[in-house]
Amino acid sequence: MTRPVRVAEIDWTEYDRRVREERPVVILPVGSLEQHGPHLPMNCDAVIPTALSERVAARTGDLVAPTLCYGYKSQPKSGGGNHFTGTTSLDGETLIRMVRDIVSEFARHGVRRMAVVDGHYENNMFLVEGIDLALRGLRRDGIDDMRIAKIPYWEYVTQETMDAAWPEGFPGWPLEHAGLMETSVMLHLHPHLVDMSKAPDHPPADFPLYDIYPTDTSRVPWTGALSPSVAATAEKGERFVADYVDGMTDALIEIFGSRRQDIAAE
Repeated sequence: MTRPVRVAEIDWTEYDRRVREERPVVILPVGSLEQHGPHLPMNCDAVIPTALSERVAARTGDLVAPTLCYGYKSQPKSGGGNHFTGTTSLDGETLIRMVRDIVSEFARHGVRRMAVVDGHYENNMFLVEGIDLALRGLRRDGIDDMRIAKIPYWEYVTQETMDAAWPEGFPGWPLEHAGLMETSVMLHLHPHLVDMSKAPDHPPADFPLYDIYPTDTSRVPWTGALSPSVAATAEKGERFVADYVDGMTDALIEIFGSRRQDIAAE
C-alpha cells in the first residue's frame, strides 16, 4: 500500500511528523480555468500538473499541496485570450498574493523546500513575484533557509519525443495551447474528458510580433486552439507524461536531494 502524497488527505498529526522528520519537498501545482478548444475541458492546466506532481511525489516520497486552479489572464498568443466564455482569470496582483501567502504558510508549518509546478504559460512572472515576496517576508521573520524551485512541466520533454510528435516541425510552446501535446496528455490521463470528433484541424495561428491594447483577438482561431490536435493519441500522451515525470523527478533530486523510491508512480 502506498502512502498518500496529497497534503489535504493526510491528518494533521501525520503531516506534522512527515514535515519534521522527513523534510519533504511540498509541490504546489498552479494552473488555470481556461478554454482549451471544443475538444478538451477547461481544467487542463490544473489537472495535468497535478497528475504529474502526484506521480513525481510517489517516486520521491514528497508531498503535493492542493492545486491552485485559477491563473493569470489568458493571452491571445498563448491561450486564445480572456474573451472566451468560461476562461476565468485572476489579476496578476491576486495571483502574486495567493502564492506569497501559501508559501509563507507552508514555511510556518516548518516546510523548507517547495516546488511550484506551473501548468499555465501566462502564470510565469506572477509566480516569480509571489515567491520573491514570500522569501523577503520570511527573511524578515528570521527564516532564511527556505528554498523554492519553479518548474514549467512542459519543458521536460526529450528531443526524441518531440521529433516523434511533430515530424513536420514543432510550432513552439505558446502555439501548443490545446494542441497536440495537451490533447495527447489528456487522452492518456483523462480520456473520458476528450472528444476527438471536435479536435481542431486548422493551421497554427499566425500572430504579428507586436501586441495591441485593448487586446486584438482577430487572429485567434474561433476554436480557441492555437494549433491542430487531430494527430494526438494516448500513446503520444504516454510518452510525454513519461518524459515529464522523469525530468521533474530528476530536477527534485538535483535541487533538493530528493530520493527516488521504490513506490508505484502511476
